[in-house]
Amino acid sequence: MDLNGRYEEGERVMEELFPPDTLAYMEHIKDASPKMWDMIVGFGFGELYTGSLLSLKTREIITLTTLITQGAFDQLRVHMPAALRSGLTEDEIKELIIHCIGYTGFPKAVQAMGLAAEVFAETAEETI
Repeated sequence: MDLNGRYEEGERVMEELFPPDTLAYMEHIKDASPKMWDMIVGFGFGELYTGSLLSLKTREIITLTTLITQGAFDQLRVHMPAALRSGLTEDEIKELIIHCIGYTGFPKAVQAMGLAAEVFAETAEETI
C-alpha cells in the first residue's frame, strides 16, 4: 500500500474506533507536530491496525494490555472507548485488567480499573 493509501486507511480506522470528540482532542497532536500526526495515522492506524489476520477487537486487547504494562494511562483513556467500539464488553475489559495483575502488579491494574470505571460511566452517560 502506498503512503497515501496507508494514511487514508488510517483515517478510516480512526473514525471507526474513536468518537468525534476524541478525534477532535487528538487534533492537538497534529497542530504540535504534523510529522508525528502523519506517523500516527499512516503507520499506527494505517499499517498496524489494518492487517487481515487480527480483528480490531484483538488489536485493542493488545493495545490495552500494552498500555497498562507501560503505565501509559493517558493513552489508555483514549483507547478504552475505542476498545468498546471495537466490540469488547465492559466485562471483557475488566477481566483483561485483572489478568494484567500477574504481569504488571496491583498498582497499575488498580489505576487501570479506576480509569475503566470512569470511562464506562462516561460511555453510559453518552447513551442516555
